[in-house]
Amino acid sequence: MTKKQIWDYSPAPESTDHIQLKDQYDLFINGEFIPAVDGKYFDTINPSNEKKIAEVAEAGKADIEKAVASAKKAYEKTWSKMHPKERGKYIYRIARLLQERAREFSVIETMDGGKPIRESRDVDVPLAAAHFFYHAGWADKLEYAFPGRATEPLGVVGQIIPWNFPLLMAAWKLAPALATGNTVVLKPAETTPLTAMKLAEIIQEADLPPGVVNIVNGAGETGKFLVNHGDINKIAFTGSTDVGKYIMKSVAGSGKKYTLELGGKAANIIFEDAPIDQAVEGIINAIFFNQGHVCCAGSRLYVQEGVADEVIAKLQKRMESLIVGDPLDKNTDIGAINSKMQLDKIKMYVKLGKDEGGKIHQTACSLPKKGYWFAPTIFTDVSQSNRIVQEEIFGPVLAIQTFRTVDEVITKANNSPYGLSGGVWTDKGSKIFKVTQDIRAGVIWANTFNKFDPSSPFGGYKESGVGSEGGIEGLSGYVNLV
Repeated sequence: MTKKQIWDYSPAPESTDHIQLKDQYDLFINGEFIPAVDGKYFDTINPSNEKKIAEVAEAGKADIEKAVASAKKAYEKTWSKMHPKERGKYIYRIARLLQERAREFSVIETMDGGKPIRESRDVDVPLAAAHFFYHAGWADKLEYAFPGRATEPLGVVGQIIPWNFPLLMAAWKLAPALATGNTVVLKPAETTPLTAMKLAEIIQEADLPPGVVNIVNGAGETGKFLVNHGDINKIAFTGSTDVGKYIMKSVAGSGKKYTLELGGKAANIIFEDAPIDQAVEGIINAIFFNQGHVCCAGSRLYVQEGVADEVIAKLQKRMESLIVGDPLDKNTDIGAINSKMQLDKIKMYVKLGKDEGGKIHQTACSLPKKGYWFAPTIFTDVSQSNRIVQEEIFGPVLAIQTFRTVDEVITKANNSPYGLSGGVWTDKGSKIFKVTQDIRAGVIWANTFNKFDPSSPFGGYKESGVGSEGGIEGLSGYVNLV
């Protein structure tokens, strides 16, 4: 609770009595939970209190061999031969079961990842179900997605997802792959495996044919085994740009397709004619409510000079009202950082920002003593060359610069190795069209931020990735057109 608030909120914790978590989770291969060949397990930790939640099996090379073989057999014998309408029924069933267990999934997502329960409950889980619903509808209508072309599935798809939206990223990747007739080996992030393992339970309950979806856990080595397996026909990856570059090099010349959704350093632009209060709230949503743990987080803010002082003052005032604390408390705005490693990275960048001459402002909130926490932070007096302006931090840290003209801000926004997303705040449609046309970013929001829909493609330019996910564009990455 901040020092400047004039009242306190009573705690409103979300109950955990209704969730079911095992002490130990095995790998999900060929429709069954089985231990890893070498018997290795690793702990998954609640970042808000550093307590162990469960042990999870770590997949080695032999386990990846099993999972890929299972997926290949299911593809050749069952899934690719099934009528598309029947495949759609299975995907729809997964969506309904996920919807029915939404409360349980939202709590587990928050416990495992540290994000506020409001975000898990109101965004992550409903949107994950929506992706399964949306793609279930496409399963038997692909001829309408690609008029005049026949489609063929690719085969076995290896999918690697990050820790910031574990369940949503799983749905984001599984749903289109299944709808187009592919089978899957999915590797969740090692720090947030639990909702993927719960999703495996739903897949069992939906009676999906064995081997159609396999889920293996582990860290970088496990991912490498999957990427380099000879029977994988496509890699779909969301994560860091460095790993994305490794994947591109690894699959070069192999004939494997790939979709990469990588880093971002989104530019959020506020013009003098913008609805200032709405824009300030949009900035808070873009960078702080999600702890900056979104690849498309608006971590670069450009404010037109005439309103810069007003925007910064209002932003600082709004920051002081943010509640940092227990992610399971429904009052909490900002939860825990996902891991100690990520927290150390954020601290490193903040020190860099100060060393480079940036002026720092942090909220006056008191942080919990246990767990991984970082106060909302803004930097002013920074330049385009500062590393906190150029490099992805993945934390609640915002770098603010000013501009005078439309052309100037477009040049500054494009002066980045990334091109994933952006935002523009103005009441002039002409400025919206000018900015969205000239900024090299895959998604640009106007007078809002971080709004997603399964029917809309999401992808980036430059070092932000290759290909798109979502919508018809996302479907195209999982088929051969003939």
